[in-house]
Amino acid sequence: MIKIFTIVQKELCAYFKSPIACIVLVVTVSVFNIFFYMIIDQNREATLRDVFQVMEFMFVFLVPLFTMRVFAEEKSTGTMEFLMTTPTSNTAIVVGKYLGSFLFFSLIVSTTLVYYLVIEYFGHPDRAATATGILGLWLEGGLFVAVGVLASSWTRSQVIAAISSYAILFSLYFSITFSKYVSAPAQEFLQYFSTMTHAANFSVGVVAPGDVVYYLSGIFCCLFLARISVENRLWR
Repeated sequence: MIKIFTIVQKELCAYFKSPIACIVLVVTVSVFNIFFYMIIDQNREATLRDVFQVMEFMFVFLVPLFTMRVFAEEKSTGTMEFLMTTPTSNTAIVVGKYLGSFLFFSLIVSTTLVYYLVIEYFGHPDRAATATGILGLWLEGGLFVAVGVLASSWTRSQVIAAISSYAILFSLYFSITFSKYVSAPAQEFLQYFSTMTHAANFSVGVVAPGDVVYYLSGIFCCLFLARISVENRLWR
């Protein structure tokens, strides 16, 4: 546990020292603020439902930008070999790096609390829907970060890691748009496979066990595959 905590600290420090991560943080929060104002001004409703949808869409593009370095940077600089020689298990390495990235993501999500305070002051929002919406965004982001960590474990190139993440996340997010072109059984699969389906339930205040299992099982699967990738040193 101490080793995992040490890796988490190392990852967080690396994020705040990285110009790309800091730029992503500042730009993301700034864009969120702009869309929040535009959506509230247009809808005139005390709800963050549409704001959550915009954030969800943006995370598809933003998460790969700060997760691409997780393993790829270690490999390109040669520090991964040093890390592998320390008395730290592969599981601890993967979990520590994932938690560090996820905490950075959680910092971004925490900005939505300010939006809630605003609509709470000026209106009467549905508190349950807001809470579940944040939970859904947090779980979906956890899956996106896990995908980014997995993609980064495959290569020493950050560019390739980002492209791989985009390919997987686009498939996860937009697969539902192709459901109308396939037969009924395939439609059901694509609807369940798409993150849009599960996030929509959270945004309206519905927390279904199947949606939670979807995200948690996806995270576990990605981290399990990342561990296998690290253990077998597939980047060689």
